[in-house]
Amino acid sequence: MTSIISKIKSNPKLKSLALSMLIPTNDNKPRLWVRLFLNPFKHKRGKGAIVRYNTRLDVFPFNDFRLGNNSVIEDFATINNGVGDVIIGDKTIVGMGNVIIGPVTIGNHVMMAQNIVISGLNHGYEDVNTPPSLQKVSCKPIVIADDVWIGANSVITAGVVLGKHCIIGAGSVVTKNIPEFSVAVGNPARVIKQYNKLTSSWEKISL
Repeated sequence: MTSIISKIKSNPKLKSLALSMLIPTNDNKPRLWVRLFLNPFKHKRGKGAIVRYNTRLDVFPFNDFRLGNNSVIEDFATINNGVGDVIIGDKTIVGMGNVIIGPVTIGNHVMMAQNIVISGLNHGYEDVNTPPSLQKVSCKPIVIADDVWIGANSVITAGVVLGKHCIIGAGSVVTKNIPEFSVAVGNPARVIKQYNKLTSSWEKISL
């Protein structure tokens, strides 16, 4: 199976044909037959995992999508693995209205509030004679470690790593890595607190 996918990806004509079979023209969601017959066999959904009825799963068989045990994707969320894998760990909550575009790896016990955008995808803009929508895309993986809490209306940009048990304040735009056991807020997000293991306390960072 892997060798067939590699051949298709390396041949532009085969790739174009395969995409037309998987995705309707001028659309970004998979065809009905893909959702009904391919995705259930390709993608893994853990024991006790819940995907609410109003979730938009734009997942395709040529990339991976995994939802861990006892994890929940709430209503009106969108998951898209079209340009990279989306891996979600155990006992993680994807909040209402979240948008997750791969490549993204999310750990266990992660809590995401409402209307968060997590996207490993960027559009090019450098050619001023071509609309950004028609320029090449670039992808950088996002990694969210275990026990992270992300506040409502936050944006996590491509290439960012959120360390274990870090907290992202509501409305933050995260453009750089956030170390573990930190609290970050703002646009662009900056660390304002870190956990001190010697004193067993959360301490403010001098700015």
